[in-house]
Amino acid sequence: MVSTAQDMGTDAIARARAHAPYLARGLERFDLLADLLDQGLFEEALLAARAAGAAAPHLGAALRRERNALALVLGIGDLAGVFGLDQVMSELSDCADRALDRAITHAIRRRVGEDAEPDGFIALALGKHGARELNYSSDIDPILLYDPHRLPRRDRDEPGEAAQRYAREIVSLLSEVTEEGFVFRVDLRLRPASEISPLAVPLLAALTHYESSALAWERAAFIRARAAAGDIGAGDAFLQAIRPFVWRSSLDFGAIVEMGRLSAKIRANNEGAETVGPGYDLKKGRGGIREIEFFAQIHQLIHGGREPALRQRDTRAALEALARAGRISDEDSIVLGNAYARLRTLEHRLQMVGDRQVHALPDSTEGIAAIAALDGCESGEALIEEVRSITTGVADRYDALLDTLSSEESPKPTGSSLAQSISSLPFENPEEVARRVESWTGAKFRALRSEPARQAFDAIRDRLLEALADAPEPNHALARWEDLLAHMPTGINLFRLLEARPALLERLAAILSLAPTLADGLASRPELFDPLIDTGASELPGSVEEIVADLARVDIGEDYEALLDRVRRRVGEWRFLLGVQLIEAARDPLEIGAALSRVAEAAIVVLGKAAEAEFARAHGRFADSEIVVMGLGRLGGGELTHLSDLDIVFLHPQPEASESDGDRPLSVSHYYNRLAQRITAALSVPTAAGALYEVDTRLRPSGTQGPLAVSLDRFEHYQREEAWTWEHMALTRARPLYGTPPVRDAVDTLVRDILVQERDPQQLRDNILAMRDEMARHKPPLGPLDLKLVRGGLVDCEFIVHFLQLRDRVALSPSLSEAIDALCDKGLLSNEMQSAGELMARTMIAARMLAPDGRTPPPAAAAALARTARQPTWDALETALIAARKVVAEEWARIFDTELELDT
Repeated sequence: MVSTAQDMGTDAIARARAHAPYLARGLERFDLLADLLDQGLFEEALLAARAAGAAAPHLGAALRRERNALALVLGIGDLAGVFGLDQVMSELSDCADRALDRAITHAIRRRVGEDAEPDGFIALALGKHGARELNYSSDIDPILLYDPHRLPRRDRDEPGEAAQRYAREIVSLLSEVTEEGFVFRVDLRLRPASEISPLAVPLLAALTHYESSALAWERAAFIRARAAAGDIGAGDAFLQAIRPFVWRSSLDFGAIVEMGRLSAKIRANNEGAETVGPGYDLKKGRGGIREIEFFAQIHQLIHGGREPALRQRDTRAALEALARAGRISDEDSIVLGNAYARLRTLEHRLQMVGDRQVHALPDSTEGIAAIAALDGCESGEALIEEVRSITTGVADRYDALLDTLSSEESPKPTGSSLAQSISSLPFENPEEVARRVESWTGAKFRALRSEPARQAFDAIRDRLLEALADAPEPNHALARWEDLLAHMPTGINLFRLLEARPALLERLAAILSLAPTLADGLASRPELFDPLIDTGASELPGSVEEIVADLARVDIGEDYEALLDRVRRRVGEWRFLLGVQLIEAARDPLEIGAALSRVAEAAIVVLGKAAEAEFARAHGRFADSEIVVMGLGRLGGGELTHLSDLDIVFLHPQPEASESDGDRPLSVSHYYNRLAQRITAALSVPTAAGALYEVDTRLRPSGTQGPLAVSLDRFEHYQREEAWTWEHMALTRARPLYGTPPVRDAVDTLVRDILVQERDPQQLRDNILAMRDEMARHKPPLGPLDLKLVRGGLVDCEFIVHFLQLRDRVALSPSLSEAIDALCDKGLLSNEMQSAGELMARTMIAARMLAPDGRTPPPAAAAALARTARQPTWDALETALIAARKVVAEEWARIFDTELELDT
């Protein structure tokens, strides 16, 4: 019996409601689309989805509604089997094209005028976007280019300044998360020389880069490139101009071998499950999607220069073209093409669940069973077996290709003096190290391509290798040094610095060996190493006011965007220096946590003022009102770690006027919500100077369903009448950080009044225990050093403190350590809780740097962690942490009259 479209739609909707919360929310949000899909009217629903943003109040909302509506309709149509993979991917890619084009036009017209066209401003689509193969939660990876002679701009704007302004606004418009979600995450790191180039690159500079210094992977990236938005004609002309760079007329096995090395490295560094099962990564895993894409692209790079028919963007089209040309077998084309289609379909299933860029199968058998049910597969076991069969066929073919590439690489002689010098150093495999070092001064690293750079490196090479070999973890240090080289546009300054200050080599080796977070930051911004030579490198930042004065120092001609960049650079320097002090045990981690909080608070003040002033230029202000930024969590408590988000809430006194007093007035709600978005973007959106903080606004009234900014009256009403117990617990760590003193005092008073209201102690206890049980089920600890979530850890400590604060209405300090001290003084907590809480807080701040995955680190990092926690050895630290958790468990049992079972 053949199912009707209506039956297929009904079945797909039922599976989505049961197993895909993101699609289920979409069904509730888009009633019309849900009705059309339920009736089996898929094409009508698709037309309606494309028009979903028509009635939106502004472009940002329109783009978000269209994208969410399309994801819903395509998702249900996909599950129903009505829309094939090609249609799903092309519709999503077309949506990205439209969004990018509208964002470009909007940015230019907003600055220049309503008649301006995006002449001379180009968006090239690369990756899956370029191939028109986007998935439900893909990033888009455009390259933004501009012609300085044709770019629309104001007379007083320089072309480069105007282009960067447009680029920042485009990224913000598409990537910023609002109450309606986001459009597409935008990643600009594929642009030429991304470490040093601006977000939008001049056409001539891009041409020069691709003609002279581009790398093999960039050739592969441009196989799928196309002009997607903006000035399409100019984009097509640019791609035509660089065609000789992508498609070489002669075989270039050096580049091909580099592609083989890159793909082998990706396989080796895959952090997911090694075999098909829970946690297996459909994209990066052995035999996964990326290996199919690389299989096609490597063959295209080898033969596409002489055979234009092979220059296909679409992966399956490329495989078919290669088979027709006799470059691969028909069987390979069919097996890999079918594998690609099925794996991409399953990847879509994963992303339907929560609209997240996820590629790995769930870690649990229950999660896999849910994906199987969503897909319509008979069981989780059947799904795993299917994926295992598919990926085995892919991996076998890819292994054969890698073997072929390896045989093409001619052996390179290793200098005997280098091999001999390395053999005397304590590396595990001196011959392998010698081979790697020998390769550094070839074409592999941009930082070492020039003769002056190689000469500067030769001057430090032997001492560098000695320092790496003597590092606590030599192999880790060596690998991260190579990452650092790979990201540096030029190494001369760093090499000369290390030559002039040899003592810094040991410091660098320790950073590379012990602290992956610092090493990653240094790889993306090598200039972070420069402040280590300053005399103040071992000092802590001063007061919030002193840091604000430093951050707010404006250079002549500096505009809003330049201030965003400079704050990011300066904050990055402080965070890096504090991280070095931490791993060297030069400071108590509690001091580091307080300093990180002061830096964050100062950044909020400086960027809040700048964003507010920029916003007021267009929309004015309310004479009797202002925005207040309140910090919660570790930010409110003044105890940040290097990996902490900023938990903030936006408030404002209710003004008397109904509209702001600017040239483009806004209503109260619209004004403060858009201003809150602007401040959030100032704190979180990456610029040319990198990222700053992750900002979390979910602790606001009504969570993600509520407005971003609320009035003090509404906040008070919500907290008194509607808030859950956990929201009052969160409020115990609230602290206003930005706003004038009178309004901040008013917020402080309001928060205290809410916290001291009477509560039923038994109901409070029951709510807290239920919440902790729920958290334990859904957020297990990552490992033994996840001292936040491990039982008997800091969350349990916080729950005890918050219970006593709310029950007895005492010790209402947002600082957890101060609150514990006050409760001990009142006899409500045992004095052992002070030392237990301090030890775990101290260790967690250090562990976020030395063991960021929460697991037991390698021996050297473990020893460093013990030193920072003021313990003589790692064994002593483990023993002390167990004792501290027992103290918390005993207090839990005494206060809540129920046992707390410690994790083993």
